[in-house]
Amino acid sequence: MAKRAYAHKTRRAVKKNQREAKREQQQAVSAAAAPVDPEQIAHFQNRIATFLRKADGRPVSRADLASKCRGRGKAAYLRALTALQKDGLIAERRTGFVWAEAAGLVRGRISRISKTFGFAVPESGSGEYFITGRSLKGALPGDTVLLQPEGPREDGLPQASVVTVMQEANPQFSGMLTKENGTLYFLSDRLSARPLAVVNAAEWDGHAGEKVIAEVASRGDRHSQHTVRILLSFGGADTARACAAALVAVSGVPAAFSQAALDEAAKLEACGITDADLNGRLDLRQSEDIIFTIDGFDAKDLDDAISISQTADGFRLGVHIADVSHYVQPNTPLDDEAIARGTSIYYADQVIPMLPGALSNGICSLHPDVDRLAFSVLMELDRDGELVNWRFEKTVIRSAVKGVYREVNAVLDGTASPEIEEKYAPVKDALLLLDQLREKRLAARKKRGAPSIETEESLFLLDESGVCRDVAVRSRGRGEALIEECMLLANEAAARLAKERHLPFVYRVHAKPPAEKSQRLEEMLNRLSLPHPALDSPAPRDYAQVLIHAENSPLKAAVHQMVLRSMAKADYETDPVGHFGLALRDYAHFTSPIRRYPDLAIHRILSAWIRGEKPANMMQFAQAAAAAGTVTEQRALSLERDCEDRYRAEWAKQHVGEEFDGIVSGVSENGIYVMLENTVEGLILSDSLPPDDYECDGFYSLRAKGSGLTFTLGMPLRITCVRADINSGNIDFAAAI
Repeated sequence: MAKRAYAHKTRRAVKKNQREAKREQQQAVSAAAAPVDPEQIAHFQNRIATFLRKADGRPVSRADLASKCRGRGKAAYLRALTALQKDGLIAERRTGFVWAEAAGLVRGRISRISKTFGFAVPESGSGEYFITGRSLKGALPGDTVLLQPEGPREDGLPQASVVTVMQEANPQFSGMLTKENGTLYFLSDRLSARPLAVVNAAEWDGHAGEKVIAEVASRGDRHSQHTVRILLSFGGADTARACAAALVAVSGVPAAFSQAALDEAAKLEACGITDADLNGRLDLRQSEDIIFTIDGFDAKDLDDAISISQTADGFRLGVHIADVSHYVQPNTPLDDEAIARGTSIYYADQVIPMLPGALSNGICSLHPDVDRLAFSVLMELDRDGELVNWRFEKTVIRSAVKGVYREVNAVLDGTASPEIEEKYAPVKDALLLLDQLREKRLAARKKRGAPSIETEESLFLLDESGVCRDVAVRSRGRGEALIEECMLLANEAAARLAKERHLPFVYRVHAKPPAEKSQRLEEMLNRLSLPHPALDSPAPRDYAQVLIHAENSPLKAAVHQMVLRSMAKADYETDPVGHFGLALRDYAHFTSPIRRYPDLAIHRILSAWIRGEKPANMMQFAQAAAAAGTVTEQRALSLERDCEDRYRAEWAKQHVGEEFDGIVSGVSENGIYVMLENTVEGLILSDSLPPDDYECDGFYSLRAKGSGLTFTLGMPLRITCVRADINSGNIDFAAAI
């Protein structure tokens, strides 16, 4: 009875507050045009603040607040109320106003949205809130909002709801124009699951089926109630290239380099290397250890070279990185462009570089047979390949050979043609020595307990028109592995130097898995009856053991995916908390300053240290570079994933009606995900399965209650490709059962 009485009382309070709100909204229309003394507004702001602070987070109805402030119907009072809401100091709940801070509300910014949920970053900058679609209340990316924290979700993510939008942004969205019953609508990629009304439809009447960019023209209380204005078309939404171009356009990645940055880069390249540039540099052009590069066959931005020789105690390894910080100076157009991009972006056959080509493919690229300025780390390793000593030097180098991974792999495998053998003759001994070091480094990685998670990257094969004709697994051979190990050693040396010298720095960190995720992983492994160590406070070695136990299991691929999903995201920070995935206490990104700003930041910090400058002066820069690096990396990864989904769908559309073999890669209430051998993934909707009542356990299996038919992670499955939508990147399969 008490609960029913309380609910009834609450409903009455809500209705009363709504009536009062309607009355005040009508009064506000006339009040907005009335001249008001600013001192009166300030007076009412103080009174409102006083009463709501005294309420200590409890809602005060509109009527009570107006009565206490003696402000009912007064223009100054209504202006004061609006101003306090806009500033996020007060907020209106169902039964009245609250003082935001006392009610536990926090200010934040909407960072990203999808059709059914979004995320917000609090002003404190710590973490990110998950927000359901209904709780977004129509808020858009970039909006400044007041948030009500609501505790963690099952997966450990903190959750919140939007209380009010304090300041509106004006983001743009990609999508497709579609016509229904003669009316033109905008079908957004992220803004809403429902088609949205187009206010300038007459201007775009003949463009149905095209990939376009739109902005929100008017807002509703939900995303589905917004209207949009079409701004630009990229052509037919039935091509991956057009869809990807639209996604790039709304991603926030700068569309083109400023003319000032292009001019600066061109001038630097034209100047070449001067005598002044060589002052104080170690000259390695005639080094007894031959220097060469190894990269992909189509790589143009060659930012790392290597050298190696054997010593009485082990190995002498040189990793020579393009000295980008020599050319990209602070507070210049080039630096502004680099930090705005944060990283180069790669998808299909496209590259969006962090730096103009005059630098990335020109004066900073370590082409063979030309002098280049480098930042070298010269390391001594013991017989087991462990790092013993190192030093960092500004150098000038001349690469002898431009190595290509597939050619190096052929040399190491003994399958190289005579022409290839001749090309690599000057560096063959070095390659064999590097291969020995690779084996020792892999053994050292295993010894320290680093989990070796197997993931597959897609290789897109496009025709001359840019249409994806095939998708394959990007292969990795011994050449790729040995370069990776050399880069890991250089990165570790940079982090250890910074830690020992107490330098302000940008570390690449990978925290321990969140407790909720490790517990969920343990629950899944128990369900699968797979042996595993306790994961209540896991070490890297524990995760490595999980993978070892699954090595000969048909569930191997599924377990690797589960372990990967249970881990925290790597990011950039100024505190050296270590790297869980690599099982390293000290790690940073030093080796790719052409395509990653955190690496460029590290070069700048180490250059200052070499010059004898006080490192404390660099702390603010390190913090800014770490924060920007994390944000731009996440943006790049999301964009690359979204663009590549469109290319996979473009390939799949050419194979509708064909059968393929795959494995179950995920389960949900909606159906089962199946990944093909070439990395293309599609969804089998529950509705397309044999009629039954299906239940999902949330992570491992989808089971038919009647027949007992069960689909589990890692299960092989023959499928038919039934639909592929390039515009959305969605692919639908049907089980061939």
